[in-house]
Formats: sequence, structure tokens, C-alpha cells
Amino acid sequence: MNISFIGAGSMAEAMISGIIEKKIAAGNEITVLNRSNGHRITQLQEKYGIKKLTSLSELEKHTDVIILAVKPKDILTALQSIQSYIQQGQLLVSVAAGISLSFIESQLHNDVPIVRAMPNTSAMIGKSATAIAFNQSVSDAHQKMALKLFSAIGLTKVVEENQLDAVTGLSGSGPAYIYYIAEALEQAANEIGLEEQIAKQLVIQTLIGAAEMLKHSGEAPENLRKAVTSPGGTTEAGIKVLEQHSVKEAFIDCVKAATIQSAVLAQTFEQVSSK
Repeated sequence: MNISFIGAGSMAEAMISGIIEKKIAAGNEITVLNRSNGHRITQLQEKYGIKKLTSLSELEKHTDVIILAVKPKDILTALQSIQSYIQQGQLLVSVAAGISLSFIESQLHNDVPIVRAMPNTSAMIGKSATAIAFNQSVSDAHQKMALKLFSAIGLTKVVEENQLDAVTGLSGSGPAYIYYIAEALEQAANEIGLEEQIAKQLVIQTLIGAAEMLKHSGEAPENLRKAVTSPGGTTEAGIKVLEQHSVKEAFIDCVKAATIQSAVLAQTFEQVSSK
């Protein structure tokens, strides 16, 4: 599979690393264009053996997949720059948050197969939770190609596009919520007198262990929680405080707010870009 990246940020590197590690493509089958930072391309060449995309006209030759790994604010410029070079049968993949399939289609010629993806930052270690949606021009072969690509950086699920704002609010922003919990646990550890490095290791392993239990036990989170919560015990005392502070409700509201903001940002971007 020959793959061209437009953009060379952290998400592009995460995908490049996973693609090579999973042998989906070799380094010399991956080309990268990054307009603002030539040194970044050199770094990726030295680390992964990828090739520099010296001209957009090269997209016309031997490219199966074009991946737009640019920031949302740069998506319009990127689409306009590649519009003339996309060939029939090539698959276009966008990982720009909040940019709709219809907006991408509006900037291109007809019938371009497009995948819109919402990975998260855990892609850097091959543990992303990614959701993808397809436009009407995506064939079964293209779908398999897209699933293969994103499986290189973690779990991938196909959703309807109208669910992607919810995915953004849940798993797109989700790592930050977990880091927030880790911050709180580490601060609590400090206040109850645990040494910083020991506390950090205990917090990390606790989060990993809980996640693995959720993954492998088949039990609902509620059942696992109740199994740890003995009547009159230490866990019950802690859970009661969380309930007094409405922590569960706060997390639910957090995800809903992020979901709404994803939709608002997308709508605002498309309104500004259409002027």
C-alpha cells in the first residue's frame, strides 16, 4: 500500500509508526509533505525511512491513500492544494477533528471516496480508540483498507457520521479525562503523605489494572465497582464522598459539553470557510 501524508504532526507520526510496525506499508512506500517545517520531514526520514513528497503532482503517481493529517484550521488550504491531483480510485482520509464529509466533498471533484476518522492521542502508543465514517463513494475494498490502516494504531469502530461529535466528546477527549483523574489521585497521595514517585507508579498501575479488568472480565463497570466495595469498608467511604460531590453526574455533563462543543466548532468553521 502506497500512502501519502499531508501534514507531519504527532498524529501523522503515530500512524506512520503503526503502519510500519504492522507491516501495512514499508517506510519507502510512505511519502510525507509538511509545508511549514522541513526539519520535521528530515526527522521522520531518519526515524522511519519515509520519503519526502517534493511536489503535489507526485500524488498522481503510485498513491493508494492520501491522509490529511493537518489541523482543522489548515484543512481548507490543504484540500484546495490537492484538489487537482487526486486520481480516480484513490482513497482520501481526514483526521482533522470536526470537518464534515460534506465540507470535504464540496472542495473536491465528484465521487472521491472519503473516510473521516476520529482517533485520540493514545495512537502514539498504538492504543487509540478510533471511530471512522465513510461517504457514499467508499467501496468495500476502501473500507477494508481504512480499517486496516487504523487498526495499526489501536481499536477501530465504524459509525455513522452524525455520531462522530459524540465520539469526540467521549473517546476523542477521553484521555484528558483519565489524566485528570490521575492528577487528582496523585495530589491526594501527596496530601496523605505518600512519596511522589511511589504514588505515581501506584496510580498508573491502578489505572492499568482497572482497564484490564474491564477489558477481560466481561463484567459491567458497576458490578466490578460493587465487588470492591464492602459494606462499611474503605472503598465505600471513598465512594460516598464521590457521590456527595456528584462526580458521576459531573463526568456525564463533561462528555455532553465536549460533544456539544465539537458540533459548535464544526458549524462555526464551515460558516467561516463558506464566506
